[in-house]
Amino acid sequence: MDHISNLILIDRDTRRRAAISHALAAAGVYVEPFENIGELAMSWPRSSVVLVHDEPGAIDELLENMARYGKWLPIIAFSEYPNADRIVQAMLDGAIDYLDWPIVAETISATLVRALGRAKGVGNAKRREVMAQARVDRLTRREREVLGGVASGLSNRLIGEKLLISPRTVEIHRANMLHKLGASHTSDAIRIAIEASLMN
Repeated sequence: MDHISNLILIDRDTRRRAAISHALAAAGVYVEPFENIGELAMSWPRSSVVLVHDEPGAIDELLENMARYGKWLPIIAFSEYPNADRIVQAMLDGAIDYLDWPIVAETISATLVRALGRAKGVGNAKRREVMAQARVDRLTRREREVLGGVASGLSNRLIGEKLLISPRTVEIHRANMLHKLGASHTSDAIRIAIEASLMN
């Protein structure tokens, strides 16, 4: 893919949302505009790139929804005349690129292509992380604790001592945990824990 033909736009500001949609349409990009992430979550897309106005918590909320739906979409943040600290923070939070608005229409396509190139670079790892997190979110608190013990290489007896439960109870939680994760073996569960960033 050498261009982006479909883009999701999330921005609470009606006037700016209309201006961006118009500018992107002029650059040959089809835009699905949404006022907020909650509105997007009602009809979660299968694939696209998300352009989101960078307001506090927006990227975190997007990533939480992606984990819930088991779908990772590349996130490009934007704001009007952002400072360097704001851009760096958005990238640390999970955005793959950052745009200054207003953008000259002619530069939009090139900027989006660059962002998509970055998405390909991080896409597989991020997608695995989101999918793993979605699986881990199905676990109870106790099952997560058992997963943490398993991933740390502890035996059922040692996990039981740590959690003040019997080894037999650990076995039951372990079996439930493996089933919910869709893991055939302990090694699968450990891989999922690592991908979900449960391990430091």
